[in-house]
Amino acid sequence: MLRVAVPNKGALSESASAMLAEAGYRQRRDTRELVLEDPDNGVEFFFLRPRDIAVYVGAGTLDVGITGRDLFLDADVDAEERLTLGFGASTFRFAGPVGDFTDVAQLEGKRLATSYDGLLRRYLADHGVKATVVRLDGAVESSVRLGVADAIADVVETGNTLKAAGMEIFGEPILRSEAVLIGRNGDAPAGLDVLIRRLQGVLVARQYVLMDYDIRKDLVDEAAALTPGLESPTVSPLRDSDWVAVRSMVLRNQTNRIMDELYELGARAILVSTIHACRV
Repeated sequence: MLRVAVPNKGALSESASAMLAEAGYRQRRDTRELVLEDPDNGVEFFFLRPRDIAVYVGAGTLDVGITGRDLFLDADVDAEERLTLGFGASTFRFAGPVGDFTDVAQLEGKRLATSYDGLLRRYLADHGVKATVVRLDGAVESSVRLGVADAIADVVETGNTLKAAGMEIFGEPILRSEAVLIGRNGDAPAGLDVLIRRLQGVLVARQYVLMDYDIRKDLVDEAAALTPGLESPTVSPLRDSDWVAVRSMVLRNQTNRIMDELYELGARAILVSTIHACRV
């Protein structure tokens, strides 16, 4: 049975569970559940703190896990990314008091507070900057005001918390993070290929819709250029031999533009349907 670690709380938890449910796996109804078996799909889920998931996977205790790229890289374990999951986006950046810093090189000899000390130490070493790293478990943005640090390195989403603390972002992003599926290097446990295909199917279903339309046969090539699909559109004959029906997958965020262009080309009966599940 494939052993999968899932975030038990926090920003990643709800989205991870929703994605697994869309992929056809059982998910817990009570947030107090720590272990959930799904024998029909050959999977056992373990609900853990997001920061601990990489540690369990890296040690081989669990086969794969869903966590943030920032947490995974900070743990520095024997594992690798298997799939990016399209949610939980954030950016790990430097920030300091307004006007104090403009470049990472200015951090030489300074004190830097962070909750991601492993990730930050490697970044500083790679960029030849010697600084003192102060590890904190939370409320990193308060560390400068309280005299613990000169600047911070933290996950930034909107930046509103930093502004409220009188701080501003500077330098290039340290890391762009999102939710990822991780597994031990080189391991391919039974059931992993199915899990990845299912999750990929959810990603595609979220990004694409099905578009159906009728068009004159002599305009098919132009229409197909607008709706090429993943491989090729499906073209079916209609009772009127001068017309055909076309079905193709198109990107959800381009739906209305493509419908307008097809209509201008001469397509009619243009319909759009949601994709609930797929395999590609």
